[in-house]
Amino acid sequence: MSKLPVHKDYKVWQNSDISKTFLEGVRGAIPLAKEQIDVMLRLINLTQPNVDKFLDLGCGNGILGKAIYQNYPTAKGFFIDISDTMIEAAKNTLNSDYESKFIIEDFSQNTWINCIIQEAPFDVIVSGFAIHHQPDHRKQQIYQEIYDLLKPGGLFLNLEHIASRSKLGETAFDELFIDSLYAFHQHNGSTKSREEIDQEYYNRADKTANILTLVEIQCDWLRDIGFGDVDCFMKLFEIALFGGVRAKIS
Repeated sequence: MSKLPVHKDYKVWQNSDISKTFLEGVRGAIPLAKEQIDVMLRLINLTQPNVDKFLDLGCGNGILGKAIYQNYPTAKGFFIDISDTMIEAAKNTLNSDYESKFIIEDFSQNTWINCIIQEAPFDVIVSGFAIHHQPDHRKQQIYQEIYDLLKPGGLFLNLEHIASRSKLGETAFDELFIDSLYAFHQHNGSTKSREEIDQEYYNRADKTANILTLVEIQCDWLRDIGFGDVDCFMKLFEIALFGGVRAKIS
């Protein structure tokens, strides 16, 4: 496989300071995070009689995988991220309580699949706030790669930062997120004002790494690949949980 062009700002996540800032100051402030995970688990339960293997792609601190383990404690989980800092955080989240494998790999390159293909097929593949850093053509390739790694009847769910269709939606999301960040930092003893949080939000180092795409377009890509039961299962302004099921062999 030839080396693919990479969005130049994507690898900002290899910077340990930026990764730590996200983990310590942003991840816990994501609005309705508990509800998003609850919906994810409901969908897994509805589609999978059991989960023997799952993959968390762009795993961050491993929170999605940990939630899967809580319902399927005997599953074997695989956690992939480009960031050493994120992988270490995921290891700390899981705390050696489950059968897990952690892999530092750059899935902006189609060669990433070589590090996991021998473990396929997977019952479930999840991704959280990771694939949106890739250009649209690469997003589509990643969705095809995920499809190829799933078992027939396997489930893919993407909890993602997506584009707003309107300026109103974009503004509403920004205001909600800033309010959530401010409340989160206040709860943790910060003396920062909302105005300071606002400025940090709009001038954050990772902002230019985002390449946002409408959820409707991404669902169409999944259908074109062959996923069934494709839907946006939850949406809050620019946060969406969407995905589908790999077709079963008839």
